[in-house]
Amino acid sequence: MSWVRELARPDIAALKAYEHAAWRPQLERLHANELPWSPLGGDPAGGLNRYPEPQPRALINRLAALYEVTPESVLVGRGSDEAIDLICRAFCRAGHDEVLVCPPTFGMYSVAARIQGAQVIEVPLRSEHGFALDETAVLEHCGPSTKVVFLCSPNNPTGNLLDAQAMRRIARARDARSLVVVDEAYIEFADRASLSAALREQPNLAVLRTLSKAHGLAGARCGALLADPQVIALLRKIIPPYAVPRLTLEAALAALEPAALEDTRALLTTLRQERARMLRELPGLAGVIRVWPSDANFLLAEFTDPSTALERAAAAGLLVRDARSYPGLARALRISIGTPRQNSRLLEAWS
Repeated sequence: MSWVRELARPDIAALKAYEHAAWRPQLERLHANELPWSPLGGDPAGGLNRYPEPQPRALINRLAALYEVTPESVLVGRGSDEAIDLICRAFCRAGHDEVLVCPPTFGMYSVAARIQGAQVIEVPLRSEHGFALDETAVLEHCGPSTKVVFLCSPNNPTGNLLDAQAMRRIARARDARSLVVVDEAYIEFADRASLSAALREQPNLAVLRTLSKAHGLAGARCGALLADPQVIALLRKIIPPYAVPRLTLEAALAALEPAALEDTRALLTTLRQERARMLRELPGLAGVIRVWPSDANFLLAEFTDPSTALERAAAAGLLVRDARSYPGLARALRISIGTPRQNSRLLEAWS
């Protein structure tokens, strides 16, 4: 029996997926109960009156080329959040299975797990070592019911990369017993290759990618899960049949054109330069205790009086993230890197 069928919820493994309307664009559509006219005056053959292609082949092919995986290893959906939710629903039985997370980290892993009724096991990052991954503790806390391990690299909200070899060792140690999901939403801002190159040799490893950050499409909601084709096939059973709206598809395809990718690379260079400037200048401001190095598009900073810092930023028309609810970050704020002018305004507000 397949390792994915052994790991997944039995009822999901046995589930017969919903059969959406056939996708045969060469034929005129009289089979999906759609209106035959476009309400916006667009092309009636391809306007918003028509359902989009389920798992659009053109988008999957471009993402597969960009991320250097096979098309069969790609699932697209509404940002990374949808993939996180699908993973928890597909692999975790309510009241029985566990998800392991390493706080402080992205909160949606725990939210999705708890919505599904899974127990959340927390293994904190080692704050005294720059929020490093505690590989030994992660493996010690994994048990027979630990179905999913979520690791975020670069980590949100701390901004640091996790040790790539440690993540690969965790995946090997949990081979066929846990799906180890590495969230690389911010990897384009770092000087490190994606772990997606290891997918073929380590089938229980999965990688989350998104167009929300580096490609500037947060409002379009388009993300991808890169994983073993068996995992992708399982999740396709439970993802909504038309998960990528037509306008999102058009925006994503445009962002993946060669000229657009070249523009993205140039903007990433500017953002890294601004990140370096903020990292240099923030520690010299009164009230700033420390600023952690970052491989993402934000910085985490600790303040003597974070409430006042939030108020002064707002008075300057700027909003930064209050990170004090994260464990171990009682005086921290997370600062997204903005335009050079925005960054200068924030520095002035805190001077």
